[in-house]
Amino acid sequence: MLSNRGYLSGDEERFRRTTNAWYDATYINPSTVDPSIYADNPDAASWFKPTAHHLFEPIPGYLEILAAHNVPCRRYTSPSPGRVLYEDPHQLVVVPADQGDPVTTMLWLRPRT
Repeated sequence: MLSNRGYLSGDEERFRRTTNAWYDATYINPSTVDPSIYADNPDAASWFKPTAHHLFEPIPGYLEILAAHNVPCRRYTSPSPGRVLYEDPHQLVVVPADQGDPVTTMLWLRPRT
């Protein structure tokens, strides 16, 4: 949302675009396997498996961007994050076990003026 709303600096936007492109080239997007996975499951969240070390490497750059914009961020780990909707060697898409308390929430920002 920071990018969509025009909040990122040029360097932050370059990092985001380059790194997102790397992720797109490196692992499967679950919605290409099942286009309805998120539409049919609005509380679904993707989790990297702890063995997918290479997918964790760029995360500090994203955390720097979030910190620069005062966006709180937390790392969650769980041996059982919820009901599995999709799984591949690197990630899971799950619906949280407690539907009343989803792990992730959407950040809504007004467009920068």
